[in-house]
Amino acid sequence: MKVYKDLSPSPRTIMTPGPVEVDPRVLRAMSFPILGQFDPEFTSLMNETMGMLRELFKTDNEWAFPVDGTSRSGIEAVLASLIEPGDKVLVPIYGRFGHLLTEIAARCGAEIVTLEKEWGSVFGTEEIISAIKEHQPKLVALVHGETSTGRLQPLEGIGQVCREIDALFVVDAVATIGGIEVATDRLLIDAVIGGTQKCLSVPAGMAPITYNKRAEAKLQSRKKIERGLLLQDGGEDPLLRPIQSNYLDLSQLQDYWSPARLNHHTEATSMLYALREGLRLVLEEGLEARFARHREHEGALIAGLEAMGLRLYGDSSCKMTVVTCIEIPAGVDGESVRSMLLDHFGIEIASSFGPLKGKIWRIGTMGYSCSKRNVLFTLSALEAVLLRHGHQLEAGRSLQAAMDAYGM
Repeated sequence: MKVYKDLSPSPRTIMTPGPVEVDPRVLRAMSFPILGQFDPEFTSLMNETMGMLRELFKTDNEWAFPVDGTSRSGIEAVLASLIEPGDKVLVPIYGRFGHLLTEIAARCGAEIVTLEKEWGSVFGTEEIISAIKEHQPKLVALVHGETSTGRLQPLEGIGQVCREIDALFVVDAVATIGGIEVATDRLLIDAVIGGTQKCLSVPAGMAPITYNKRAEAKLQSRKKIERGLLLQDGGEDPLLRPIQSNYLDLSQLQDYWSPARLNHHTEATSMLYALREGLRLVLEEGLEARFARHREHEGALIAGLEAMGLRLYGDSSCKMTVVTCIEIPAGVDGESVRSMLLDHFGIEIASSFGPLKGKIWRIGTMGYSCSKRNVLFTLSALEAVLLRHGHQLEAGRSLQAAMDAYGM
């Protein structure tokens, strides 16, 4: 009989744009005893989590809860629930995840209209507003922070125009929530999707979402209750165009998270503990203080990288504070550098996708991974590895530049 070793993952310094290191207090919360999903103690934790999510999303929405599954499950739940076959959907694309929104919307039967911007830049707000007025979509889907390129899309003014033509405005904030402000109500966003494994420093496995009354009205117009939950079968409306997914049906998930607690699935108990603790830590730090921490460590990282003679990728005016993209120097094997960092220093940085594959590295400074220790350690290791790969630089200058940025 084959004998398997004890599970003992290697310790890592994770400096990717997700997943990132998890706060030990979150890991501890995941070890707590299991409660039944309808135990009053557990439903109280569900309610507390909803309250904390409202604060995180900066919203007064009634509905703010996690979808069980990774971030993509939240994106798919929102789009599948809000898009009816034949609906016109506008998707501005400036990186990989705009293409993902298009892919999911197309599978929902949408008529897709896209705008495309060269990777490394973002859209001017007027470009998007002009397209909304021209195409009159029923839904606009937009990525807030594009981790494939490290760019941040401005959202000001888009929600107002969507209201004027009665379109829903959906934002993918997976990479930004908890690290960069997502002002849901002020920006008039109808539905927002977040992620746990990035700036929240919670393991992948839940997708926090929020949506307002405008989005809820669309859900209710498509609502179908499972026959096995009905007290009596009153027949089905022949004109109903139900949400295509059962598991990702927000109208049913809403009932599950409501005081009715209408059974839908069995809640991922330990993941909810993790999310609640992660949110508690975010709010304990304070949103503005947390955003400032991410800016501080980004500044030190950039100072160190530039002191090595490395060039940052993309338009600096729209750079995300939580992801830094670096052009791989000519003659340097980017994957060899990444392998040496991982094998000899236990540090993981990311490559990229599509047209940027093999051309840039991406370093994330997100959540618990966003610390002075990690930035200084990563810079010192990268400097050593680049010297081993023949890149010309002044040894020690990178760390001194970062230390200057920290005011040390």
